Amino acid sequence: MRRWAVVALLAVAGLLGMLWQPVAQAQQGGPVSGADTAWILTATALVLLMTPGLSFFYGGMVRRKNVVSTLLQSFIAMAVISLLWVVVGFSLAFGDSLHGLLGDPRTFLFFSGVGGETHPALAPTIPLLLFALFQLKFAIITPALITEAFAERVRFGAYLLFMVLFSLFIYAPLAHWTWHPQGFLRAWGVLDFAGGTVVHMSAGFAALAGALVLGRRHGHEASASHAPANLPFVMLGTGMLWFGWFGFNAGSALGANAQATLAFATTNTASAAAMLGWMVCEWLRGRKPSAMGACVGAVVGLVAVTPAAGFITVGQSIVVGLLSSAVSNAAVALKSRTAIDDTLDVFPCHGLGGAVGMLLTGALAKDVGLLYGETRTFLLHLLALVVVAAFSFGGSFLLYRLVDRIVPLRVTRAQEEEGLDLSQHGETLGDAPVEAPAPQASAPRRSERAVPVPA
Repeated sequence: MRRWAVVALLAVAGLLGMLWQPVAQAQQGGPVSGADTAWILTATALVLLMTPGLSFFYGGMVRRKNVVSTLLQSFIAMAVISLLWVVVGFSLAFGDSLHGLLGDPRTFLFFSGVGGETHPALAPTIPLLLFALFQLKFAIITPALITEAFAERVRFGAYLLFMVLFSLFIYAPLAHWTWHPQGFLRAWGVLDFAGGTVVHMSAGFAALAGALVLGRRHGHEASASHAPANLPFVMLGTGMLWFGWFGFNAGSALGANAQATLAFATTNTASAAAMLGWMVCEWLRGRKPSAMGACVGAVVGLVAVTPAAGFITVGQSIVVGLLSSAVSNAAVALKSRTAIDDTLDVFPCHGLGGAVGMLLTGALAKDVGLLYGETRTFLLHLLALVVVAAFSFGGSFLLYRLVDRIVPLRVTRAQEEEGLDLSQHGETLGDAPVEAPAPQASAPRRSERAVPVPA
């Protein structure tokens, strides 16, 4: 029955998309800038690359029997959110504002009214359609970030349903509050250059709620660790994320301009500082500097600089990277002493990393931060942090409970022990076609038969 429900929903969406009569773009601005358009097209592709990068980053960290499922949980977001964004997601995030809380779902339904002209408020120098596609990539990666808090035990169908509900009821409102010209957080003066609150804090606090709702893995001790399946996957994913993050942050300037260049520089510098900062923290704890730690540190720096990238100096981004890596490293160490099974530390790295970046934005932002003698922006960021954290955690907690009533969130113990690759997808990391043996004149004697060598 559930499978037929999915088929019916896809069929209805396809039919409506075919029959829906699009209208011309209502609001049009000035001329399209070729340079800005070329850069944002490139940045959009870079941000999309981050989702496969995330899949390798997380896929290499889990146990071998869960690698394929972890990879797919990120990849599938590209399909689900792409369709959802076209149908109604973009309207909810950037449609005509309903009291600064949510976009009117009718504004851009099925991308109607989203054309090749500029928009005076949303896309002053690039086509509105390109702006919508650029924002789509942020919407894709956010639910993909959440999954790794409950990796190795979530039912695939339940995750798909949660992803849709989260995008509609958590992500879209946050994007509207923060980035829409009439959004109430933006009207307050809250600064989020590229998604520290909208993407990373929302994902981090939703991940914490998910870890609490699903509970610990069977046989997992909070202080125990398992060997990652593939460290080269983690390093490859880190490189793809770092590369794509230039589109994530520098692209958020929405033009080929000086602010984009600044964001490019602060992004790289903060990540470098955080990588080294994390390794220093490991040294201070008496541990050897690890490849895993270096990769996690680099990503934490990227997370923390995201809200501040276009508002701070390159030198200040060093501080952002160092402070964020110290806070997240301490949080990971503290989490290991609790019963919370956030499998791959999404909350300490993304939730807290985003929160640190948000506060540092309020402290360091040019002309309006604490460093410049102003207190209003910093205090508003403190208030916004509480609002976003409560909304993301509380709203996600309720959505998990709702999903669990429709489709059980957690796999059975037998499925968990077998691994999600086989139990959810019927595949394994080691799958390979088996070649038929060459014909032999006669069967070999027992002593001549090949002895299987364990992997």
